[in-house]
Amino acid sequence: MTAPRVFHDPAQLRAEIRVLQAQGQRVGLVPTMGALHEGHLSLVEQSQAACDLTVVTIFVNPTQFAPGEDFEKYPRTLETDLQLLSKFDPVWVLVPEVDAMYPPGSTTVVKAPRIAQPLEGVHRPSHFDGVATIVLKLFEVAPADMAFFGQKDFQQVRVIEEMVHDLLVPIEIVRCEIVREKDGLAMSSRNRYLTAEEREIALSISRSLGSTSRQIESGEIDAAGLRSKMEETLLAAGVDSIDYVAIADPQTLESVQTITAEVVILVAARVGSTRLIDNMLAAPPLP
Repeated sequence: MTAPRVFHDPAQLRAEIRVLQAQGQRVGLVPTMGALHEGHLSLVEQSQAACDLTVVTIFVNPTQFAPGEDFEKYPRTLETDLQLLSKFDPVWVLVPEVDAMYPPGSTTVVKAPRIAQPLEGVHRPSHFDGVATIVLKLFEVAPADMAFFGQKDFQQVRVIEEMVHDLLVPIEIVRCEIVREKDGLAMSSRNRYLTAEEREIALSISRSLGSTSRQIESGEIDAAGLRSKMEETLLAAGVDSIDYVAIADPQTLESVQTITAEVVILVAARVGSTRLIDNMLAAPPLP
């Protein structure tokens, strides 16, 4: 295993990436907030398969946390993260200070595209502006050819895809499948907050997604009925509260009433004090 090369200076990283690209090498980017798990590592694996060099960024971005959210307690496990990344080669890791990404006096913010407004946008109104701002900054300091994002944050990926399209950013966005635990729980850095009892309750999220997906694939077209049944199932399982259950068009994220084509089923719910999100694509049978 080789220890990854760690950068703290964004300008140095950008300059060295430009040198490699001038030599014809392809660079992949995996933006993270650290506390890495197998889901993150799967993104690194896919980047390595497609690119000559992978850059992983580890930065807990303050602007995507609203007051009262878990910015202060968000897990920071840099030493362990670097050990996990040491099995990949070559990997460069950017670990910037907040002042490096947000120079003192910074006031510029990227306004997230319209697709940020439903779902997460209702419950976390400033979240995607913070995401769009930091991701665009990372694309500037690590000007890769491809960037890899997990589908678990489905709306986030769509926001980034739209931003790249709208602002003519020359980078290919690669959406990667959700990685799940053996019991079906979608991997998340926040899973470590769950007690054993809460984790069992959290499994109701992926199970209800799977059940609803199978019903759609069997021909059920009543989206409202499916949403209602999912909500009942989650609450009966012990979920403390539900921010949303949605069945939506996977491109626009607009709610669907009658399912006639592929949809994305999305859930955001709280188990104890932990907010979890998950989703699953499903398509009705061909006519």
